[in-house]
Amino acid sequence: MELVYPPVVLAAKAMFRVLDLRLRVDGAEHIPATGGAVIACNHVSYLDFVFCGLGAQPAGRLVRFMAKQEIFANRIAGPLMRGMRHIPVDRGAGKTSYAEAVARLRAGEVVGVFPEATISRSFTVKALKSGAVRMAAEANVPVVPMAVWGTQRLWTKGRPRRLTQRHLPISILAGAPLRPAAADDPDALTTELRARMSALLDKVQAEYPESPATDAERWWLPAHLGGTAPTPGEAA
Repeated sequence: MELVYPPVVLAAKAMFRVLDLRLRVDGAEHIPATGGAVIACNHVSYLDFVFCGLGAQPAGRLVRFMAKQEIFANRIAGPLMRGMRHIPVDRGAGKTSYAEAVARLRAGEVVGVFPEATISRSFTVKALKSGAVRMAAEANVPVVPMAVWGTQRLWTKGRPRRLTQRHLPISILAGAPLRPAAADDPDALTTELRARMSALLDKVQAEYPESPATDAERWWLPAHLGGTAPTPGEAA
C-alpha cells in the first residue's frame, strides 16, 4: 500500500494551485501505463524530481527516484524519501543502488534518474552517465527521455530560492522511448539518449511563454539563447 506517496502528491498539487503555477505536461502517452520503465530527465533545479514525477501522473505512475544518500539522512526529508520508496545512492557503493533499481524495474516500477548526475549550470544537457540505459537493458524495459524547464527560476545552484514566486510557467515534456537491449552498445545508446533529451529541452525552451523582463533576469536563460548563464565550457 502507498501510504506516503499519494498524500505528498496531493500536497504538492495544492501548493502548485496556491502559487498558480502554469504547468504544462506533454508527452505523457510515452510513459507506459504498466510495467517497468526508466525516466531520464534533464537537471536544472533542486526541485526537478517533483516536476519529473508530476510528468508521470497522467499515466497513473509513481516514480521511484534514485537520489543521493545524504537526502535520506536528513531528519525531515529522509522519512518522506523512505516512505515514497525512493532509492538511495551511496556513491561509494553504487552497485547496491544500481541492483536495487534493476530489481524495481523488473518488478514493474518506474525509476527516475537524472543521468547528468548534477545540476547543469549552463541549462543545457551535460554529458550523461550510462547507468540509465544499462539498467534499462538489464531489466528489459524502455527509457523515456524527459525535459523540464522553468524550474530553475524557483531554485537552482548558485541562486537564491524563490519558492513563493507566483504564476510561473513550468514545462514538462516526455519523448518517445528508447528500448535498449543487452547486446546494444551502452555508450552509443547514451549518446542517443542525450540527443533526444537535448531535442526535448530545445523544444520546451523555444515554446516557453515568458522571456526575461530585465537584463538582471537573463540569468535563467542559456547563453545560446541570449542569456547570461555560463556556457557549457565555462560551467565545466
